[in-house]
Amino acid sequence: MAVEKLETKDIAIIDRDLWERVIAFHGHICPGVTIGYRAALYASKLLGLSFSEDEEVVCVSENDACGVDAIQVILGCSAGKGNLLFHLRGKSAYTFYERKGGKSVRLMLNRPSQKMSRQEALKYYHELPDEEMFSAGPARIPLPEPAKNFDSYVCEECGELTGSNWIRIVNGRKLCMDCAGEYNRFNV
Repeated sequence: MAVEKLETKDIAIIDRDLWERVIAFHGHICPGVTIGYRAALYASKLLGLSFSEDEEVVCVSENDACGVDAIQVILGCSAGKGNLLFHLRGKSAYTFYERKGGKSVRLMLNRPSQKMSRQEALKYYHELPDEEMFSAGPARIPLPEPAKNFDSYVCEECGELTGSNWIRIVNGRKLCMDCAGEYNRFNV
C-alpha cells in the first residue's frame, strides 16, 4: 500500500525556509514532523531558545518518532552532543531546558477533537495556535547533567573498544555488555 504524498503549498507555515530544512533532513512531509517543528518553535518562544552549538539547550523526548528530527534541525539537540535524550513513554511530549538560565517547559500535544486524514492533520497542526496545540507545564524530569567523556577499554572477550561506563567486570575480566551477558536474578 502506497503512503499518501502530503502537500504544504496551501498551508500557512510559520517559517517556510526552516520548514524546508526540516523536511530535507527528515526525508518526507508528515504530521509527526510537524508536531516536532511546532514544539521546537513554541519552546523557543517560551524559553528564548536558539540553535544550540553545544549543550545550551537540552530536549528530553518522550517518543522516538518523526518530530524529534525537527527538534534536531531547529534547536541543535542531538544524541551525539548529549543534549537530546529519550524518556520513552510513547507520548507526544517534549521537555526543553535552557541550561544557563535554568528555565524549562514540558510541551504535551493536545488531542484533536476529531479524526482527520493525514493531509487534514498536517494543515491542522501547522495552523493551530501554540496554546491550543500544546499544554505547556513544568518539567517532570530534572535537568540532565551535561554529557561526559569516558575512558575506553578493550573487551577481553571480543576485543572491541568500549566506553568505561559500559564495561562489566566478570571473573576479573573487563567485558563489554554484549559479552558479559545479562544479570537479572529478579526475572522469576
